[in-house]
Formats: sequence, structure tokens, C-alpha cells
Amino acid sequence: MGTFILIVLLIAALFGVLGAVLKIALVLALSAILATVLLAALTVWYVRVRLAALHRDLQLRTQRERRRREAYDVGVARDEPPPGELGSGSG
Repeated sequence: MGTFILIVLLIAALFGVLGAVLKIALVLALSAILATVLLAALTVWYVRVRLAALHRDLQLRTQRERRRREAYDVGVARDEPPPGELGSGSG
């Protein structure tokens, strides 16, 4: 690949268009670098947004679970109706 580039540069120098070839190469290289940086920045932004949404969802789920546990605390004895009063079907 390096040999090919060297040959192209020598041919461009022979025809007197080396400056134009170097400008085009510079534009192509800078475009590739800019595209890479932009893609990396967008990726970082997207990951941060998704992580924030995940954190928010986990916080909501944790709060919901905590409220549910407090509402239905199995460690506390509940007053149950005597057998035959509610829900037994006899009546």
C-alpha cells in the first residue's frame, strides 16, 4: 500500500499536480478523522442517555418494590376472619 501511494505521488509530481493531490488527500484524511470523532461523540451521548434511563427505571422499580413490601409485610401478623365467615362459601 505504501508503494502504491509513493508511485501515485511520484506520478503527480511528474505531471505538476502534486499540490492538488496532497490537498485532496488532506481533505479525505480530515473527513475520516472528523467522521470518527463525531461517531464516537454520538456513541458516548447515546450510552449516557440510555444509562440515565436505566438508572431512572431501576430507581422507580426499587421504590415500587419498597412500597409493595411495606404494604404487604409478611412479617406482621394480620387479623384473619374466623373460618366460616368470609369467603367460605357456606351461608
